Order: sequence, then C-alpha cells, then structure tokens
Amino acid sequence: MSWYDRQCSLEIARLERQLDRYFVNMRMDCPYQLPYTATFYQALFGPLTDHVMELFLAAGYRRNGNSLYTMRCTSCSACIPIRLHPGEFSMNRSQRRVLRKNNDLSVHFNSVQMNDENLQLCERFLRQRYPQKNNTALGYYSGFFLNHIVTSLELHYRLDGRLIGNGIIDIGENWLNAVYFYFDPDEAQRSLGTFNILTMVDFCLQKRIDYLYLGYYIAGVPAMDYKARFRPHYLKKGETWQRCDEC
Repeated sequence: MSWYDRQCSLEIARLERQLDRYFVNMRMDCPYQLPYTATFYQALFGPLTDHVMELFLAAGYRRNGNSLYTMRCTSCSACIPIRLHPGEFSMNRSQRRVLRKNNDLSVHFNSVQMNDENLQLCERFLRQRYPQKNNTALGYYSGFFLNHIVTSLELHYRLDGRLIGNGIIDIGENWLNAVYFYFDPDEAQRSLGTFNILTMVDFCLQKRIDYLYLGYYIAGVPAMDYKARFRPHYLKKGETWQRCDEC
C-alpha cells in the first residue's frame, strides 16, 4: 500500500466512525442485472471540502446526487472501484485509433445544466441503451448529476456544433471523478466512452491531477469492460488499491 493510500485509509477510518450513524443500507434489485440483491450503504451530505471528498473516493465511495455510497452486498462483490494514475497511463493501439477518429470533435467544459439540449441527448441515450428501465433524463439530472456536495462540470463533445457526447465529472485539486457519460447512439462507432476517458486523462496531466476515478468495474458486464483496457489501472480489493498491468 502506498503512503498516500495508507494515510487516506487512516483518515477515512476515523471519519467513518464519526459518520456511521448517518448512513443507511438501501436494498434493491441489482442495477447491473446481476442475480443478487444490491445493498447501497449511503448517506445524504451537505457541501464537502475537497479533502473529505478525496478521502471518500480513495475509500471506494461513489456520488449519486447529494448522496455518497458504497456497495455492501451480502452475496456479491462484483463491483470493484477502478482508478487511473494518469502519469502512468500508456495508450494502446486501439486507443490511439479512437483518438484519431475523434480529432474532428471540439471539447468544452461547462457547468452542469439541465437544459433542453442536454436533456434531449440524454433521453435518446437512455431510451436506446436501457429501454427496460424507467429512467428519464430529467430524473438523472435532478437526482443524480446536479448536487451541492462538490464542484461538478460537464465535458461537451461537439461535431460541427452539434452535441454528441456529454461527460459529467466531479473535480478537486488532486482528483477527478467520472460520474456518468452519455452520447448520441448514432455515433457509437466513434467509441466516445473511450474518447471521454482519454480526454479526462489528458486534462489530469495538464492540471497535474494524480487520481482519476472511473467508478466501478464489473468483469463480464459489457458497459464496464472498456475501463479495464486502460492500463495500468488500479482496482480496490479489500482495503488495497492493486495495480493491474494485464488484467
């Protein structure tokens, strides 16, 4: 375990003891369609300092709206937090192709906005990618993306002025948290999810941000598989972030 992770582990342990009474276990069907009951250990928060959010991310927590949560499923441990250390990352041949394929796009940072353009694209994405669910773009923005816990931004990807992709991110002094990414399903051949991560890696390198959190990796779930192709990456197993060069 690195000095950084050891220090974060000590600090979050003290914080968890203080805050445990505010957390509840929420049980529901697995959102990733695994045949288990999912248990979200979560609590609502007000504004957090940059450092406190950093501690929660290093401990494997995720943000959903104004809640922070981690998974405590009794019958499953498939959800594994994954992060990149941008300074160590090396693009493979496929990722270089994705970069070239999307060099005609413009990329801009924006505040998180629940406007018509974003809602229409998000709605198209949800309807085509997850038609079995009752999710709506309005629900995602009002209950998931927008928050008053941390600083959040959108990464807009445009083709000739048309919005074709949008990444929701949380950002701190030494960390970046990928919250969600949606895109135009008609542009699937561009591998925009991969391009979004490459863009975030580049931003981290420019700003000297050491840790890029990509959410959960679940082996065998197609929507998650591409994350593991960014190498080296780190998977949080138990209390330790383990470097993976080939896995």
